[in-house]
Amino acid sequence: MSDLPPCPQCGSELTYEDGPLLICPECGNEWTPTPAEAARVVRDANGNVLQDGDAVTVIKDLKVKGSSLVVKVGTKVRNIRLVEGDHDIDCRIDGIGAMQLKSEFVRKA
Repeated sequence: MSDLPPCPQCGSELTYEDGPLLICPECGNEWTPTPAEAARVVRDANGNVLQDGDAVTVIKDLKVKGSSLVVKVGTKVRNIRLVEGDHDIDCRIDGIGAMQLKSEFVRKA
């Protein structure tokens, strides 16, 4: 998956770079990325910068949507992957499986 931001006009994820511009192949929109789009930083609940492959610890009981399972406080999650969106951490939790977490509910281990 691309690390480029989606098109601001149509929301397409298929954007690509052409020199200093970002281009959307679906609507033809061309724009210059803002510094915030160029360097997205994900921080944990304590303000530490998170990166792909880090280990984090859950700081709050989290209910798993659609089931009766709960991710307990102190659960350690290894080898996270950062993704775009509301839930910005993609991971696998032992005993539960693949999940997406919000960075505000974890701290770097």
